[in-house]
Amino acid sequence: MDQHKSLETRIREKAAELGFAACGFARADAAPKTAARLREWLDAGRHGSMIWMEERAHHRGSPAGLWPDVRSVIALGMSYAPARDPLALAGVGDRGRISVYAQGADYHDVVKKALKALGRWLAQEAGCDLKVFVDTAPVMEKPLAEAAGLGWQGKHTNLISRAHGSWLFLGAIYTTLELVPEGSSGGTCGTCDACQRACPTDAFPAPYQIDARRCVSYLTIEHAGPIPAALRPGIGNRIYGCDDCLAVCPWNKFAATAAANKAFVPRAELAAPRLADLMALDDPGFRQVFAGSPIKRIGRDRMVRNALVAAGNSGDAALVAPVARLLDDPAPVVRGAAVWALGRLDQDRFASERAARLAKEDDADVRTEWQPI
Repeated sequence: MDQHKSLETRIREKAAELGFAACGFARADAAPKTAARLREWLDAGRHGSMIWMEERAHHRGSPAGLWPDVRSVIALGMSYAPARDPLALAGVGDRGRISVYAQGADYHDVVKKALKALGRWLAQEAGCDLKVFVDTAPVMEKPLAEAAGLGWQGKHTNLISRAHGSWLFLGAIYTTLELVPEGSSGGTCGTCDACQRACPTDAFPAPYQIDARRCVSYLTIEHAGPIPAALRPGIGNRIYGCDDCLAVCPWNKFAATAAANKAFVPRAELAAPRLADLMALDDPGFRQVFAGSPIKRIGRDRMVRNALVAAGNSGDAALVAPVARLLDDPAPVVRGAAVWALGRLDQDRFASERAARLAKEDDADVRTEWQPI
C-alpha cells in the first residue's frame, strides 16, 4: 500500500485491476433532480409494465432514500465495446439479432463480482461501511455516473463516455466515506441526433426522453404479453434488445475494444442465431442454450415469441414450416405470434389454418391475431 497516494487514486487503481474501465466519485446528494425526473417519467406511464420502478421510486430517487448513511458514491463502468459492427445483421432475414451486451457472460454476475471485490478491499483499506449495486437494485446509476464524471446522459438517455462511447456497464458503491467528488465531465451531444433517427420504433418523444413502451429492448425483454401489432414491423429481426441508438453514437469511435472485459466476448451461438433453431426450442433446450446469459431470465416463451415476430418480418418462405408448427403451442403468447407471422409469410396458408383453428381457439388475444391482415 502506497500511503503517499490519495485514497481516491488507490480506489481507481484497484478498480482498473478488477476490470473497470471508468471510475469516479460523487457526493450522495450530487444529482438532486433525479427524483423529480423519475416521478415525471412514471406519472407519464412511460415505464410500461415495469411496476417495480414505481414501487421503489422512493428508493431510486436518491442514494439516501435507499441508505440514509451514505455520504459518497463511487461510480464504476465496465466496457463492453464490440469488436464487430452491432448492426451487421440488419436485414439478414433468417437470423436473429441479439444486443451486444447479451452475447457474452451475464454482466450482472461479472460486474457484481468485481464490485464486491472492490468493496471488500475498500472496507479493509478505509474501515468504512458500504453497499454495492448493479442495475437490478433501485439505483439511478446513470445520473450518479454523470455526477461522478464518467460521462453524460445522451439524447438516447444512456451514458456516453468520451473514452468508451455508449458501451459501459454501470455499477455503484455507496459508502460512508467522504470522498473528493469528481465533478461533471463536461460532455455534450451538441446538435447530433443520430440516436433519435436510428430508433426503429420512435421510442424517443424528445431528446433525452424515452418511452419504454415503444422501445425494442423493453418490448423484447420486459414486456410479457403480445407485442403491440403496430410496433412489430419496426422490430425487424431484433430478438433480444436493440443496439441501434447506441451503435450510431459518434463517440463510439473513441471506444477501444481492447479495453473491453473479456467476459463479454460474444458466444458463437449467440452472435447470429438462426430463427428456425430458436423457434424449435422447448424449455429445457432454451435453458441449455442460454445458460450463463442474461437472456435466460426472459424464459422460453418470450424468446420464441420474439423469434416469431422476427420470422414474420423476414419475408423468408423457408420459415413458414417452423412458424406453422407453433400454431399448437401451449403458450398463448407463442401461438398468437405464430398466427401473426404466418399471416405475414403466407396468406393462403393463413386462410386455411384460420378456417380450421379459429373456432377452437379459446384465448382472446390469439383469436384477435386470427383476424385477416
